[in-house]
Amino acid sequence: MAESYPVLEGAEPFYFEGNSVGILVSHGFTGSTQSIRPLGEAYAAEGYTVCGPRLKGHGTHHEDMEQTTYHDWLASIEEGFQWLKERCDKIFVTGLSMGGTLTLYMAEKYQEIRGIVLINAAIEIPAMEPVLQLEGTRFLDAIGSDIKKPGVTELAYEKTPVQSIKEILPFMKTVKENLSKVICPALIFVSDEDHVVPPDNSRTIYNLISSETKEIYHMKESYHVATLDNDQQMIIDKTLEFIKKQL
Repeated sequence: MAESYPVLEGAEPFYFEGNSVGILVSHGFTGSTQSIRPLGEAYAAEGYTVCGPRLKGHGTHHEDMEQTTYHDWLASIEEGFQWLKERCDKIFVTGLSMGGTLTLYMAEKYQEIRGIVLINAAIEIPAMEPVLQLEGTRFLDAIGSDIKKPGVTELAYEKTPVQSIKEILPFMKTVKENLSKVICPALIFVSDEDHVVPPDNSRTIYNLISSETKEIYHMKESYHVATLDNDQQMIIDKTLEFIKKQL
């Protein structure tokens, strides 16, 4: 189904052509590329080829998102991955929140991925479970902009479609069940205080993936959208360090 709303300013996908090392960067549920663009720009500045896809139904209007399934979101990521594959011989994937879920899915499916970077990745959000019983309610309150840094706002939807929550729950479950298939090096960032995704998700991921090389970093100065928060520079620095080690 065609999206019926224009893309919001700042929510456009981004592409930076660079060297033969590609980095795919994914935003999260109800969010937009605005939350990950600073990372993409920083990686591109180092010479890497970077792709930040706009997940279908995102960055437009919450009624658009309501019409999409998690298969649509996966298709958006796959498209970005293919764009990088045409240009690069080594690919890394990084994602925030549900972008982290998508990153894990890609690592489970494509074992040639050289490394993954997860930022407050989601594999289970118990607070969302009761939504499965909801009938007749189309939209709930927004979940975006969980940021500690004053004056910073995430470009995210002001409402969360109930139908979309009914999509992300089974998707997270599938990804969690297949975590042992992840074998590539993994760098995991987790905020100690996160009002969207329980921080214990990151520990579970760390424990269940099969990667021999894996590190977990705790962020004390950021909430959920750490990519726009106080730890942004630390995420960029540690990610660049991590990628150099895997090349």
